[in-house]
Amino acid sequence: MDISIDFMRRIAQAAAAETLPRFRAQGAVANKEQGSFDPVTEADREAERAIRALISAEYPDHGILGEEHGSENISSRHVWVIDPIDGTRAFISGLPVWGTLVGLTVDGDAVAGMMAQPFTGELFYANGSGSHYEGPGGPRKLTTRKTTKLDQATLFTTTPALFKGEARNRYDAFERQIQLARYGADCYAFAMIASGSVDIVADPGLKPYDIVA
Repeated sequence: MDISIDFMRRIAQAAAAETLPRFRAQGAVANKEQGSFDPVTEADREAERAIRALISAEYPDHGILGEEHGSENISSRHVWVIDPIDGTRAFISGLPVWGTLVGLTVDGDAVAGMMAQPFTGELFYANGSGSHYEGPGGPRKLTTRKTTKLDQATLFTTTPALFKGEARNRYDAFERQIQLARYGADCYAFAMIASGSVDIVADPGLKPYDIVA
């Protein structure tokens, strides 16, 4: 099944209508996880509602798995996976490295996905026609870098603090081999891999709505 870019644009626009007015607006932040800080905002919840409504209207027999509002009909062959704001910490800090992630799986395999960053006006997407970018500078096909050596590579991670115990030791040893390491870009770092600006992203504990897109 091929999903049109027009539908992906509609998803991005529906999410942006909920996220952009609330970005840098100092709205309320709730904590989803006792004992640690896992923030969620009204923008997260309302953007996911808008995306779900659009998908359900267009594809009523498809399932949906969302980070904020759970799952419905996920026994369907076609399941959409939604993270309305990947990078909520960046969102509440006013940093435009968050994005809306939406992917489609068919029989468990990812077949289409998008990352939209409405503040910068960028859309990264892939479907049966390949991987594409729309944003400042005009549309183009996405291509990765040709880097083959670690000492020439650029690495991103959300923060090394996410790696615990021996995993942290292995991460530190790996980073020492890298030419340039940067922190904190959330889903935007993965988009930078696709567009050829970054070579490696290392993040532990990713969930389906973090990676299906």
